Amino acid sequence: MKRRYDILFVGILLTLLSSCSNTKHLGPGENLYVGAKIKIETTDKLSPGKRRDLREELEDLARPKPNSKILGARLKLSVYNMVDSSKAKKGINRWLKYTIGEPPVIASMKDLQKNAEIFQNRLENHGYFHDTVTLDTSIKSKKLTAIYTAHVTTQYTIHKVTFPQGDDSLSVTIRSHVKRTLLKPKQPFDLDVIKDERSRIDARLKERGFFYFSPDYLVINVDSTIGNHQVDMNMLIKPQTPLDASRSYRINDIVVYADYHVNDDSTIRADTSFSRAYISTDGYKIIDPKNKFNKKLFDRLLIFKKDSTYNRTSHNLSLNRLVTLGVFRFVKARFEKTDTATGDYLNGFYYLTPAQRQSIRFTATALTKSNNATGGQLSINWLHRNLFRGAEQFTVGPYIGLEKQISSQRNASTERAGIDVQLSVPRIISPFHFKLKSGYAPKTKFEISYELFRSDTLYTLNSFTASYGYVWKQKLENEKTFNLVNISYVRPSNIQPAFQREIDTVITLYRTIEPQLIFGPSFNYNYNSQARPNNKPNNYYVNLNAEESGSLVGLLTHANVNKGKQVDIFNVPFSEYIRFESDLRYYHNITKYTVFAARFWGGIGYAYGNSQFMPFAKAFFAGGTNDIRAFRSRALGPGSYFTPPKYSNLFLPEQPADIKLESSVELREKLFSIVRGAIFVDAGNVWTLRKDTARPGAQFTGNFLSQIAVGAGFGLRFDLTILVLRLDLAYPIKKPYASYLSSNKPVYNLAIGYPF
Repeated sequence: MKRRYDILFVGILLTLLSSCSNTKHLGPGENLYVGAKIKIETTDKLSPGKRRDLREELEDLARPKPNSKILGARLKLSVYNMVDSSKAKKGINRWLKYTIGEPPVIASMKDLQKNAEIFQNRLENHGYFHDTVTLDTSIKSKKLTAIYTAHVTTQYTIHKVTFPQGDDSLSVTIRSHVKRTLLKPKQPFDLDVIKDERSRIDARLKERGFFYFSPDYLVINVDSTIGNHQVDMNMLIKPQTPLDASRSYRINDIVVYADYHVNDDSTIRADTSFSRAYISTDGYKIIDPKNKFNKKLFDRLLIFKKDSTYNRTSHNLSLNRLVTLGVFRFVKARFEKTDTATGDYLNGFYYLTPAQRQSIRFTATALTKSNNATGGQLSINWLHRNLFRGAEQFTVGPYIGLEKQISSQRNASTERAGIDVQLSVPRIISPFHFKLKSGYAPKTKFEISYELFRSDTLYTLNSFTASYGYVWKQKLENEKTFNLVNISYVRPSNIQPAFQREIDTVITLYRTIEPQLIFGPSFNYNYNSQARPNNKPNNYYVNLNAEESGSLVGLLTHANVNKGKQVDIFNVPFSEYIRFESDLRYYHNITKYTVFAARFWGGIGYAYGNSQFMPFAKAFFAGGTNDIRAFRSRALGPGSYFTPPKYSNLFLPEQPADIKLESSVELREKLFSIVRGAIFVDAGNVWTLRKDTARPGAQFTGNFLSQIAVGAGFGLRFDLTILVLRLDLAYPIKKPYASYLSSNKPVYNLAIGYPF
């Protein structure tokens, strides 16, 4: 009953606020500005899409912006008017009026007329010459709406484009790249395209050594008098262009100050003889008095070679490698021309300020899980950024955690402790030579970790993992990882009698603790178009993974031919399987704060030879906060199988499988302040490849579509900048098993971050 009163109170409050007059506090002659309307009138055929785009562009330029609305009402303005200014000097009244509230936007004819001038200028920039924009206003109850009418005629198009015709090297170089020009005949005249063309030419010239050139040195004369709504365009090099900008430069010396500090600047600039430098194998002059870095490091990172033509790509790639290396706090590059008798040359200078060589970080984490477990973890992370003087990053991270599970039937606690050791080397360590021309230094990574997990009511697990492989990327958006060696060793001990009895009841539970030995290669490809911030309407995420375990050992030990007889290594049967998975995501920005997101997730694993099932750690599961949210975590399926109620008291309800198909769609919208809303639909399930007598209906068959589970719901996301707190409420719409077997109660999901 109390909840109903709360809802009623909020509803009455919103009604009162929205019904309050937003104009009664305005002075004589003042009107509340409520927005602008744009009308496009044309005598020419203008497609609906082009008309819409033009109208939206002009609407975005309109200033000022009217008072914001929430659910159609100017609630912030109502709050501002509701609080008396004389009482808003401090305290809650000041907070309400000036933080929550929003002052009225008063219409100004000067500002509105300025909009008309800006609109007309923008139309001319798009080739609508000699057109006009008129302003009218509509006032109703002291609320003013600005009405702009754009009288648009035929858009001018390009008839002919000519480029600099001189015989000098600059003009010749510009003409050699006109095949990719953005200024093409019959295309609409557009000032933005002209600017882009100047930038394109500048970028091409930078690749040919024209270091001092600038787009501002190009001017385009436009002749709109040729008739038929066409223009001729003539590109010229400004007569005032400096002589240096018209020359192509080559590289003379590359000087690296490997231990640079701001206080050294005057001394460094005075030292033109580079007396403290040593010469690297590739001819770089390295100044490193304290010998902090290996001489070969910069040969691998820098791209420019002596006598090579300067180009912006090599400039940016070298700079990006140094920045992303992770061992320098500041990186600065400078090029300047030098006097030589053989031509036009540049000296390049790299100023590198090393980051703190060693650091240590302590982390304390508190957590609450959906299984009523509450606890925390303490961890220490020690980092050495230059272990062997080659920018190697070495980390050691011990940790210890404790969780307590309290429910009506169990009072269980778990303890976990372990250590993770990683070494990242910024080069490919291999007998084969790899040369990647990328802005990111390739890495060879070594990792070893150990964890002890103990539950007082379940079991103790000892886990050991080790890996060795390579990580490289061509661009920020994509990354490839190839692990030559992946080793995972898990062995249980101290199995408690109560848990052993439940294993004897449901054999599937044994897979959660079965001894495992996994080793083999893996490959991962990741592409994320949002890794680099952008305003594109469409963005994509692709993650592909493939791995294999045990095939070579299986051949050596004849495990593949000794059917029915497992082969053990260190008293543990090794796993043989192949596994593939893909995660595909699509994001469409409808507006700035409205996003349509979709995901398709698929995976398959096949155990063979020495293994009857996929290892539990490599199996697929369905259900959970980032999965099919209307079903309990990792408990959905496989197939049409449903865990009988008599097993509901089991410790671990997870249902491992060999195949997974899942898709989700979600519409996200900003509600107000830091609060975002979403509605979503999830669908999918998991299956086994082979018949599972312990779980009838689990096998993947031709009627798998009838076993797809579907859930839908809505949620709130609280964007706290450093993290996003998410609360979802999901309802099961379609179950893969008989509906009477379980309730239709909604499932609450509390999580951090977006589901995808």
